[in-house]
Amino acid sequence: MNAKLLHLPKHGTYLSENSAMSLALEAASQGVRGANPLVGAVICDAEGRFLTAGWHRGAGTAHAEADALANARDRGIDVTGAHMFVTLEPCNHTGRTGPCSHAIADAGIASVTFSEADRTSQASGGAQYLASRGVNVESGLLSTAAQKLNRRWFDTTSSARPWVSAKIASTLDGYIAAADGSSQWITGAEARLDGHSIRARVDAIVVGTQTFFDDQPRLTARDAQGNNLPHQPLRVVMGERKLDDKTADGQPENFLHIATRNPRVVLAELQRRGVKHLLIEGGPTIISAFLDADAVDEIFWYQAPKILGTGKSAIPDLGIETLAQVRRWELDDLGMTPALTRLGDDLRVHLAPGAH
Repeated sequence: MNAKLLHLPKHGTYLSENSAMSLALEAASQGVRGANPLVGAVICDAEGRFLTAGWHRGAGTAHAEADALANARDRGIDVTGAHMFVTLEPCNHTGRTGPCSHAIADAGIASVTFSEADRTSQASGGAQYLASRGVNVESGLLSTAAQKLNRRWFDTTSSARPWVSAKIASTLDGYIAAADGSSQWITGAEARLDGHSIRARVDAIVVGTQTFFDDQPRLTARDAQGNNLPHQPLRVVMGERKLDDKTADGQPENFLHIATRNPRVVLAELQRRGVKHLLIEGGPTIISAFLDADAVDEIFWYQAPKILGTGKSAIPDLGIETLAQVRRWELDDLGMTPALTRLGDDLRVHLAPGAH
């Protein structure tokens, strides 16, 4: 239940092109899902001998190509004339980091092979830029595996909406509160702290008006001592119930009420505001609405070793009447976010939608 470790070959080990790209895909799976795709990069010399590797660790960190180049510099490895294998076309734009296509060309890399083209309007064009600098560029190697790795990310970008994570904390039998409404605390301190680490890396958190009034959540990302972390997500409440002027809790600039029950309307508005990663904190009606709209890209399900037998269900009625209509999910096992993680007495299960 610990993070998967990447075992890199020894420096100078000969790799076939397929083996090099397979290693890049394995490196990509060390990352974390969210606003950015999972990307890995491997650099071999002109004869195919392994030099170094890199991968993207989440928004704001070095992209896989830049990480691999930095690893080479740190080890005094000359990459002039080398061949880079990368799972996604190198980006050609400046965001929180510079364009990878420029860094690759400036480093003297002679050849680049990538699995999947980056079709996003913002980042595409890396292959064209590299070719213009005299770099030999090829694409399509192990593209099926690369497509599968980032299937939901490709879906979100083509739909022009944020990546959506859902967080659920329940008993073993799927209840988030007892029959009398009591819910604090179903999970323990370690699980709750882990939930704050997810809050700290998203752009926005959404709850429904019912949860907002009933639970009065702060919707802030906090450390173990209860102090606010440096990055605070936008606090979003969705629903038609009217909010008064005091609900922003003294921080109106970081609070947004979207007066709708429609997840698509919420996602469109947040996309317009630059939100790339949204966390659904509840309640169950909101989570069910996003699930019904097929707009949940991953679930962090915290399960406490407790049984209630009755109470408030984590997932209300989805209109499913027969097993043939079941919504399938699968364990999502990544290096930084393994499928199963023990947190004190609780278990965190990381899930991704099953392929349709």
